[in-house]
Amino acid sequence: MNLKPETLNPMLKSEARKVFSAKRKTTTAQQRLKWDDLILIQFQSLPLPDIDMLFTYAAMETEVNTDPIVDYLHFRNPAIQVAYPVCEFENYTMQAVLATPDTPFIKNQYGTPEPETEGASIIPPEAIDLVILPLLCFDKLGYRVGYGKGFYDKFLEQVSDNVIKVGLSYYEPIDKIQDLNEFDVPLDYCITPERMYEF
Repeated sequence: MNLKPETLNPMLKSEARKVFSAKRKTTTAQQRLKWDDLILIQFQSLPLPDIDMLFTYAAMETEVNTDPIVDYLHFRNPAIQVAYPVCEFENYTMQAVLATPDTPFIKNQYGTPEPETEGASIIPPEAIDLVILPLLCFDKLGYRVGYGKGFYDKFLEQVSDNVIKVGLSYYEPIDKIQDLNEFDVPLDYCITPERMYEF
């Protein structure tokens, strides 16, 4: 498995987005399935407390599939509640919308599946115990490069200080993201097919 760091030098977010977006396009569905399995195995070694409220994403085709992780957490706690983001593109914010196994998902304008909001409950950010975040890449200090709109950075400003933030990545970390700002929030953990990183 060739999952070595992309560079030994700091990278700008814009550069990292180009590099890792290109890597995703060359990753086959078969590779992703294998890596999803390995990421689940690594996730199961996380020292998690009891999780009652999970906030996670519904994966696009090229993202780490969160469904097996949701199933695992539901096995650990059958009463767990699971919320997914619904984005407001006018101001680049999002809400945590509670979903059930019967909730229909609809793709938004960027192709991200979101739960149907009609009749659904909105979960206050401070009620969330665990956030699973999508990312394009991350660095050895636990900072992530997302898609550049700041949805998660704004959302994470509102969560409890005790929330656990976990990223999922098919690729190993770069050394350092060069252009961090005060709105960037580090992860507590990031899971790759090869290992679990703790920050």
